[in-house]
Amino acid sequence: MIVGPQVVARSAPEDTVTGSFASFISAARAEHLSQTVRQRSKRMILDSLGVGLVGSTTRVFDIALRYCRLYSSVAVSSVYGKPGVKLSPTLAAFTNGVATHSMDFDDTWHPATHPSGAVLPALLAASQMLPQNTKPSGLDFLLAFNVGLEVQGRLMHFSTEAHDIPKRFHPPSVVGTLGSAAATAKLLSLSSAQCCHALGIAASLAGAPMANAATQAKPLHVGNATRLGLEAALLAARGMEASPLILDDIPGCSGFSAFYGVYQPKPLPAPGQQDHQFLLEKQDIAFKRFPAHLGMHWVVDAALSVRNLFVNYAGSFSPALIRSILLKIPVSKYINRPFPSSEHQARHSFQFNACAALLDGEVGLGSFSESSIQRQELRELLGKVVVEHPEDNVANFDKMYGEVALLLHTGDVLTGKCDTFYGHWRKPLSKESLLKKFRSNASHVLPEEKVEAIIALVDNLEDLSDSSQLACSL
Repeated sequence: MIVGPQVVARSAPEDTVTGSFASFISAARAEHLSQTVRQRSKRMILDSLGVGLVGSTTRVFDIALRYCRLYSSVAVSSVYGKPGVKLSPTLAAFTNGVATHSMDFDDTWHPATHPSGAVLPALLAASQMLPQNTKPSGLDFLLAFNVGLEVQGRLMHFSTEAHDIPKRFHPPSVVGTLGSAAATAKLLSLSSAQCCHALGIAASLAGAPMANAATQAKPLHVGNATRLGLEAALLAARGMEASPLILDDIPGCSGFSAFYGVYQPKPLPAPGQQDHQFLLEKQDIAFKRFPAHLGMHWVVDAALSVRNLFVNYAGSFSPALIRSILLKIPVSKYINRPFPSSEHQARHSFQFNACAALLDGEVGLGSFSESSIQRQELRELLGKVVVEHPEDNVANFDKMYGEVALLLHTGDVLTGKCDTFYGHWRKPLSKESLLKKFRSNASHVLPEEKVEAIIALVDNLEDLSDSSQLACSL
């Protein structure tokens, strides 16, 4: 626990929305986590570590790391994929958060956000920051992680806007910042009053615009969410106060409601009460099979389906036989990019991902290299794409679909459609598939024995007496 100046208990009354969240964070215990929640959250931790490790090979991560090394003073916290490199806790959280989202390979929840990357780096950094005699156990760590997830999920349910693909603010920069603050506050054993202030401080540090999607700045959204949430908890631990009604809907004086046009907050039931169930129990997570925006997974699976039909039809994949390619996708401006010119734009382009899948029969890490993006045969395929937006195909990760039709010069039409891709919460990755993804990602920067050691640590997280062992293994 962080020991700071005497804090006067000026928290929100428990009958307010903000007060109920603060009480929940403070009162949550490991026994409140069901076996389902424990297993699902450990899958999330392992996947997030893997995408963070492979993300440490990207240019945007390298920029962030070089920046942070200029300003890191108390260097105690580990950096993904850089054994021997240490940064201050907040800068390590920032750098690792950037790595996690650098390829858009991290998990996605519903309503839409990237929950793990906003929480896990802060907890890893904080676990190394604490003195040896106050190190949190693995079970403490797992509980704090789930508290951070729960707070994000509950906040996302405050607005109907959050159910659709975002247009204004990038969700992890909003709910992720408060999730990080909640998780860190729990790991540091802050009081209910301090938890309340941590949420209020985090709200003043939250928010990033969707205009920076498909740029190198987008990974900063997750890096800042996890870093600034950690800072909010540390400031609250040292006596800083904020509005005790930050989550409540106060007419004429916006708090967290400033991020939404429609805002209907609800109190969070106390853990252990009959009417409380962790959202992760009810709503599983989506894990990505390749590094791109979640919406791309529908069109890629649809494209692979129609490619198989085309190969059976023609004997091989011959682009010259294709007159046009029809994509039926939801309306979402920032992922409708006809001719992407960078890796980040390509990761956010329905057209690019469909054509890459058609041309190569797969989409993977190499699909987004400069040489792959600029291939003449790929550009020619992109030139054949026509987009339609059916009314029943809504911009919602729980309702959308992807459809790819090949209109051939012969007049024949071949169609592939995907309603639920493999990795979606309705069709979750198997344990074998998740481990295969982690091993593939982590092996880019770590030797096999370290990769297997991390798998064992996460699998047995509840048994760790010192959770900082996980951070030290990276």
